[in-house]
Formats: sequence, C-alpha cells, structure tokens
Amino acid sequence: MNAFRFDDWDTPVQPAVSGIPTVNRNFSPKMETHAAALAPTNAADKRIVNGKADINQLAPFKYPWAWEFFLKANRNHWTPLEIGMAQDVHDYHHKLSPAERHVFENVLAYLTTSDILAMRNIGLAVMEKMSAPELQIYQARQVYEEALHTWTYQHCIESLGLAQQEIYNRYRVVPEIHGKIALANRRLEKVLRSDFDLTDRANLHEFALSYFFFAVIFEGCWFYNGFTPVFALQRRGLMKGAAEQLQYIMRDEVLHCAFGIRVIRELLIEENLSLDPTALRQLWDEAEAAETAYAGYILREPILGYNAELHVQQFRFIANRRARQVGVAEPFPGAENVLPWLDEQANLRKEKNFFETRVTEYQTGGALAWD
Repeated sequence: MNAFRFDDWDTPVQPAVSGIPTVNRNFSPKMETHAAALAPTNAADKRIVNGKADINQLAPFKYPWAWEFFLKANRNHWTPLEIGMAQDVHDYHHKLSPAERHVFENVLAYLTTSDILAMRNIGLAVMEKMSAPELQIYQARQVYEEALHTWTYQHCIESLGLAQQEIYNRYRVVPEIHGKIALANRRLEKVLRSDFDLTDRANLHEFALSYFFFAVIFEGCWFYNGFTPVFALQRRGLMKGAAEQLQYIMRDEVLHCAFGIRVIRELLIEENLSLDPTALRQLWDEAEAAETAYAGYILREPILGYNAELHVQQFRFIANRRARQVGVAEPFPGAENVLPWLDEQANLRKEKNFFETRVTEYQTGGALAWD
C-alpha cells in the first residue's frame, strides 16, 4: 500500500524502503505539561517591524486598515480563464503590425519575470520581517496575487501560441529588459536575508528604502506605467482580452502600491525615521534611466498613439504622484500628464481610481458590479 495515501487515516504507515521512518505502534500520547499562562496581547505593543506582541494573534488590531486591504483584495478575486482570448489570437496573427507584435511580446517578457520577482520579495523579505499579523495576512494574499498574475501572462503566451522559452529568456538576453530586473535584484537583495537585523538603525533605513523602491517605484510606477502600451492597443480595438487581463492585474497592483505607501508612511512615523534625500534621488535616477532604456527598446518603432517619449514622460508624472502620496519631494518637478486616458483605461469600465478618489465596491469573480 502506498504510505502517502490521504484517505486511509486509520491504517498504520508501512515500513519504507527509502529510509522514511515507520510509525511507532506502541506510542501512547500523554497530556503535555501546561506551560505558564501568558499575559494578554496589547495592541499598542504591535509595530510594523520589531514588534513585541504575539505574531500569531490577529486581533485586537493596531492597523485595522491592513485588514480592510485584505477584505477588499478578496472581493476582487478573479482568474485569467474568465476572459476570452479568441479575438486576441486573430488580432495578434492578422492585425498587429511587426512593431506592435514587438511591443506586445516584450511587455509580456518583462512582466513574466517581474511578478515572480515581486512574489519572492514579498514572501521572503517583506512579509517575514513585518511583525503585525494584520500586515502579514494582506501580504499573504499579495503573494497569491503575484502568482496569479504570472499565471495570467502564461495564459496569454499559451493562448497566442508564443514560443515560451524565447519569451521567458528575453529578460536574460535583452539588455534593456535585463536592466530593470537587475536593478530590482540589486535594490532588494540585501533585505532578502533572514538575518537582516532591523534593530540596527542603518539596516532599518536600508529596509525602508528598499521597500520604498519596491512599493512606490517597482509596483507604483513601473507596473502602473508598464501596461500602457497594451492599453494603447486596446483603445484601438486590438488585443482587448489581454488588455482586460491587465486591467484586473492593475486593480491588484493599485492596492499593492496603496498598501505599501501606507506602510512606509506609518513606519517612518513609528521609527522616527527619515529617508535620506540623496539616497532617494539616486533611486529615482536609476529607475528613470532603466525605464528610458526599456522604453527605447520596446518602442523602437512608435505605434499609433504611443511612443517612447510619451512612455518616459508619463513615468515621470506618475513618479511625482507617488512621491506626493508618501510625503517626499517630487523627483521630476513640472512633469505633465501626457496620457490623461491612462487612469481611466487602467480601471475596468467606470470604476474610480484608488489613488485619486475611492475604489468602488468589489464583488467576487466575474460578477463584479460597477457604480
């Protein structure tokens, strides 16, 4: 009998041939000695990092807004299989120009790697170091959503019949795509260590700066701006299924970024910490340089209604918006909103944008209701 069946709970495990220990049939469970009672958890003892409260006890909340993020995320549940891709297959093979196919494929190539990187960063660096369970529980949902986004890109790749090895390897062989991933890895690598001591003030600043890069730049700027070339195709009636997939992803990413901004603001207050302006300036300059190179590659030939210059200008405008939301200086003063349709396009139908107004109520799956 297979020792790993899960429908025969009462059957003893048989001796294994590969060194797996057998069940001790003479074992008789005894009552464990009761440990000393613990003091009740006080919500005031919770902190974003270095907290003293019980990490296993969800309530009472100190950060009720984090729980609301978790509830809102679950009301936005969806899967890529809910959206038809048949018309996209026809569009890709019969309507897109070579320049448009180049744009679409390379946006997918960047996103497939980026969301796996995001998933690992949240699960291994951020979630593990935050000491309030209401923060962790939303981030557990965020890890799932990043995996869902990766599934979505894979679903698009499979539906269109693209060469998977070629698409997935572009981040390794195309310098302009690799540059963004390499920058993210460098900025996030140090805080991935499990022994990164956040009681050290220098390390705490490094963690805050790393999380700023991840939540504000990587998710809040690169992702928010990164879907725009596909939305530009959607506005012309092309690749509408893929664009709708990205709109669902955008709703998740808007929440991820908003959560991250809230965490950063509260972390800086709790720890009496300020982000070094010189370090922030370097972050923005590196991010802009990487985004400019990337835009120059994916949009080496402009497509109707969209080009590399517009892409970079919109990155600067979004960067200023994110900086204001955190409460730091705008990195690109005077940057203009050259794509006023992006906020509307990035949100399904008439849903309001989370950052500018309020998000309308979500419902589960494909039965979303709209104001």
